[in-house]
Amino acid sequence: MTNDEFFASFTRSAWRLETLPAYGTPESDPSFAAYLTLGHLPPLEQRPAKQAWMAAVKEAVAAGKQLGRVHVLRRPLTPYLAYELQTYVENVEAGEDIRIADLDQHPVLSALDTDFWLLDDQLALVMDYDPEGRFRSLTPTSNPSVLQRCRRRRDLAIARSIPVQEFLLPA
Repeated sequence: MTNDEFFASFTRSAWRLETLPAYGTPESDPSFAAYLTLGHLPPLEQRPAKQAWMAAVKEAVAAGKQLGRVHVLRRPLTPYLAYELQTYVENVEAGEDIRIADLDQHPVLSALDTDFWLLDDQLALVMDYDPEGRFRSLTPTSNPSVLQRCRRRRDLAIARSIPVQEFLLPA
């Protein structure tokens, strides 16, 4: 699904649950590889996919759409999560509400083990990844029981999360 197709598939809101410690490897994600080499994010100009996502988010937010996500994670952070947390700051600047839920503080969240997007509360895009976090497939569904489960999981994750900016503050 392209960014254009994704953003056209909802009119009010898109919300994502993220549960994995990594969404790729240095071999499958050049931006992550550059982050590991440099020790910081490469300039945005060198990450065209990220630029496209941020432009699409800004456009959607300007049109009145809401985008948000919660990443459920555990410490210590994997190298990928350290990288991803830095990219989240850019997402927030584009208008996305990004929150973090710590499994060590909220063990009840361990039941949240499937990534999905929930679009307008009416369509779930259930995501499948390989063991290294590489995307395999997306299954759209309007099945009422799946939607209800996704809404409950969203509400649970949001209730036990904090804004990414707060999570990133020095301890």
